[in-house]
Amino acid sequence: MIREGALVLADGSVFEGELIGPDPAGTARIATGEVVFNTALSGYQEIITDPSYAGQMITFTYPHIGNYGVNAHDVESRGAFARGVIVRDLARRASNHRSEGHLADLLEQHGIPGIAGIDTRRLTRIIRDSGSMPGAFGDASESDLRAAAEAEPGTDGIDLVATVTTAEPYTVELDGAPDRTIVAYDFGIKTTIVRQLAQLGRVEVVPADTSADDVMARNPDGVFLSNGPGDPAEVGYAAEAIAQLIGKVPIFGICLGHQLLGLALGAGTVKLPFGHHGGNHPVQNVDTGRVEITSQNHNFAVDPDSFASLDRTVRMTHVNLNDGVCQGLEVVGERCFSVQHHPEAGPGPHDARYLFTQFDELMAGNTNGKVSV
Repeated sequence: MIREGALVLADGSVFEGELIGPDPAGTARIATGEVVFNTALSGYQEIITDPSYAGQMITFTYPHIGNYGVNAHDVESRGAFARGVIVRDLARRASNHRSEGHLADLLEQHGIPGIAGIDTRRLTRIIRDSGSMPGAFGDASESDLRAAAEAEPGTDGIDLVATVTTAEPYTVELDGAPDRTIVAYDFGIKTTIVRQLAQLGRVEVVPADTSADDVMARNPDGVFLSNGPGDPAEVGYAAEAIAQLIGKVPIFGICLGHQLLGLALGAGTVKLPFGHHGGNHPVQNVDTGRVEITSQNHNFAVDPDSFASLDRTVRMTHVNLNDGVCQGLEVVGERCFSVQHHPEAGPGPHDARYLFTQFDELMAGNTNGKVSV
């Protein structure tokens, strides 16, 4: 049965479509969130289950979504935190030897509303020209949808990390991995990242509000700062802990972890007009000149102009060739670095995967394999 619906942006733009996903009984249904677009050609399951999309509605620019189904192995977190999914055409059948179900099943399972039949080219142009903005979709009246969109706060000024982080620490180990301990902050950590880190040692994943003292009490060989959603300025408790860890232990950050490291150093962050979301962003390694095709998902970035005023020597190591955004930094002499993009990229380009090797080498260089508290 076709469920007609509409998407309305805060600027008044209206798109007609067909509702997909869960169909709760009752009155008119409205889903709201900050509308962003993702340019990846594949990986819709990993994208939808990435905790970094908390508070957001994902517009897929690729027109045909769901054609290869979903499976239990490719989920990136314990659930799904996106507010909604917006597509041009939802595949009616899934065909792939790894498929265990349809994308519609995944939306039903996690209670994620969606809307199909949307002119995603027009929608993407609006976001690209005007920036990410709140939106609402459902089977309510156009006036109600617009009111809901205008009332949606978006992701600015909200601590979304608290909604996705683990409640309790847990450990991941792989047979044959080096005998070392990596403490990984969960700001919204992806499963693929944990798998990569587990090849370097025993991974102890801890909640976002874990103190520096508690981290060092675990006697880590390295500390990892994960990806995550929302405004880094609202996660000051994490930046404060990171500031106390710099110089004591090798640190590697990705995405939100990169932004929080910047804040911990005293650098500033800025919100990008429509962010970077996709698997095809060119990034240049400043040291080698090599251009890497990367996977990205973020709306905020570190301001490299603020590096000159910092107490430590901080330099930009990677730059986005599309818009010049800082894609990586190093704290010189402190065994500490981070990148804005996703070197684990599951699925996606693997050009930046060497960064895990770089972290491995930093940990291997510790005196006696450990750093004292």
